[in-house]
Amino acid sequence: MRRPTRTAALSIAAVTTAAAAAALLPALGATASGAVASCTVTYAVTNQWTGGFQGNVVVANNGAPTTSWDLAFAFTGGQKVTQGWNGTWTQSGSTVHVASMSYNGALPTGGSVSTGFLGSWSGTNTVPTAFTLNGAACSVTGVPTEPPPTTPTTPPTTPPTTPPTTPPTTPPPGGDSAPPKLHVAGNKLVDSTGKQVVLHGVNRSGTEFACAQGNGIFDGPVDDAAIDAITSWKGVTAVRVPLNEDCWEGLSYVPAADGGANYVAAITGWVNRLVAHGITPIVELHWSHGTYTGNSAGCTDVNATCQKPMPDAQYAIPFWTSVANAFKSNTSIVFDLFNEPYPDRATSTTEQAWSCWRDGGSCPGIGYQVAGMQDMLDAVRGTGARNVVLLGGLAYSNDLTGWVAHEPTDPTGNLAAAVHVYNFNTCANTSCWDSQLAPVAARVPLVAGEMGENTCGHSFVDGFMNWLDAHQLSYLGWTWNTWDCSSGPSLISGYDGTPTAYGLGLKNHLASLG
Repeated sequence: MRRPTRTAALSIAAVTTAAAAAALLPALGATASGAVASCTVTYAVTNQWTGGFQGNVVVANNGAPTTSWDLAFAFTGGQKVTQGWNGTWTQSGSTVHVASMSYNGALPTGGSVSTGFLGSWSGTNTVPTAFTLNGAACSVTGVPTEPPPTTPTTPPTTPPTTPPTTPPTTPPPGGDSAPPKLHVAGNKLVDSTGKQVVLHGVNRSGTEFACAQGNGIFDGPVDDAAIDAITSWKGVTAVRVPLNEDCWEGLSYVPAADGGANYVAAITGWVNRLVAHGITPIVELHWSHGTYTGNSAGCTDVNATCQKPMPDAQYAIPFWTSVANAFKSNTSIVFDLFNEPYPDRATSTTEQAWSCWRDGGSCPGIGYQVAGMQDMLDAVRGTGARNVVLLGGLAYSNDLTGWVAHEPTDPTGNLAAAVHVYNFNTCANTSCWDSQLAPVAARVPLVAGEMGENTCGHSFVDGFMNWLDAHQLSYLGWTWNTWDCSSGPSLISGYDGTPTAYGLGLKNHLASLG
């Protein structure tokens, strides 16, 4: 669903951390008093446990544009980098270098890049306070004054995630405990025991737009009580979590409190709370970077402030590498590569649109290098992630006619199709569902990642849910937010779970499934 855009609030991003400050490192140098540094670095310890930690570094280029970069700093507490991403990490003694990758070497004046790592430590995990970019000294922001808590006491998986706060539910007979460990078998989603899984749930909008608009990270509560309200609707087993590419990567226009490590930590915590409550999270890229002013453009802004026809490769590839690294240890979490592609509105032929969808590159009508579904899938699988991956089709994920013919290659075999269906879409009747959706569902699992209607009623979604049930397909309603009909279909009027007239359709239907 394309939520109406709002004016973005511009702010310089800074990332806070919770590790002890260290003395300046003479070997790397510091800028002279009053001088304007050619770069600014924000360093964060985003998670720490006994003997290990996860760090994130955001570099902003204040100087001349560069086509490649090398960031250098030194650890003073004996820390060692054990793994890194979004850069080539090397360490000699205490000195660490991070070199750009092929996809993120271009760093214009005012541009920024985010890179992360896992490391080991003992004693005191002191924070480096002197950095150089291509040999020039950087200024440093976000240097902390308090040490981070050393929790958990044992290292989590790679990268670490917050442990569940409550135990999962009791496993059903012959199946996983909730949420199930998912993979694809033929055209079905199954758990680790081979039992079929049909997901039913809701979208939880807000995390795709609030951070880019200076309005925080979430639209409404996301604590344990908020999740309890969601699960009070009998039969809800999945929540779709839309993400903002620029907020995850901490671009400079995103307010410091809402971007970079803060955003990543907030999303990670939200996803882990959902898992702890037995809910399957579907993590998806919703708003992305790249200037598009062609047919059906939602905005003219280069920033991630609206739905673009396809993602910009320069940003989407590192985004999915980072997201996959964050969640790859848990196959209960599903990845949805891109919310609602519409390259068909930019290109002149359907074949060009499907080729752009799969292969990316230079797509007609789109002025940036596109990350195709194969590119983003390769980025995910390059991390070792085996999570189920959803791919929505053309026409804002309503058209799946070319999905099978253009299916990307997945070495794990864990691909599923996603479709979005609203009463105002082209494919919005039984005849279309039978002719266009059913053939795809016969080949791969099909998930209706969004469905809804703008009538403030539920007669349309009632009919669609009946069709989906007859084909044993998964579906999620849009959206668990307290908006009104003019802002899009809203399932609730209060975050205690009070349904709207529209939401009552989904609530009652799921309850009737038993």
